[in-house]
Amino acid sequence: MGNKILDAVRGGLIVSCQALEDEPLHSSFIMQRMAVAAMQGGAAGIRANTVEDIVQIKEVVDLPVIGIIKKVYGDSDVFITPTMKEIDQLMVIRPEIVALDGTDRRRPGNISLEDFFKEVREKYKDQLFMADCSTLEEGVRAAELGFDLIGTTLRGYTEYTKDVRLPDLEMMRTLVEKVEKPVIAEGGIWTPRQLKAALDTGVLAAVVGTAITRPMEITKKFVEVL
Repeated sequence: MGNKILDAVRGGLIVSCQALEDEPLHSSFIMQRMAVAAMQGGAAGIRANTVEDIVQIKEVVDLPVIGIIKKVYGDSDVFITPTMKEIDQLMVIRPEIVALDGTDRRRPGNISLEDFFKEVREKYKDQLFMADCSTLEEGVRAAELGFDLIGTTLRGYTEYTKDVRLPDLEMMRTLVEKVEKPVIAEGGIWTPRQLKAALDTGVLAAVVGTAITRPMEITKKFVEVL
């Protein structure tokens, strides 16, 4: 089953359809329609946030879904599927892939990634898990811990990578060379040319979100030049 899912997204575009509570398009119905538009446009997969959004998307979109739950806890900077509570919630609906923060940062409750993922893997042995990483070292370590996919998702979004220029094609290329797990390119891909360059690094697939599904941020890009 895992290989079938990986083959479905291989060489393709995964569109991230997300809107947080303070964003204009926050609505499971709107995210469903975004996902339908992405599917009709040729996307190979969808990345989505919250059980509610994923349920609505999967009602009408027959593509693999990378599922996450973004949740802020006061004692940690980790917010992408940060605790077992979010994992359990996602596993009720079982998206094809579950993504979680794969950085070196301590999780809520001062728990290390190693201890957390060991518990997750023991509980859900057959689920595909993706590590959202911000550095090459984190990606290598996540592969060693047993994650099924390694993503460059958090490159540029941690305190220690915030000055990195995106998309970081060199990190993608080096990760492909150093880990035996499939790599998912993500972060800062704004144009079709950048998407092609990312896929040319040898990654399994690439995620594009803001440039496709966040019109407020797209508008800001245009307004910046005025």
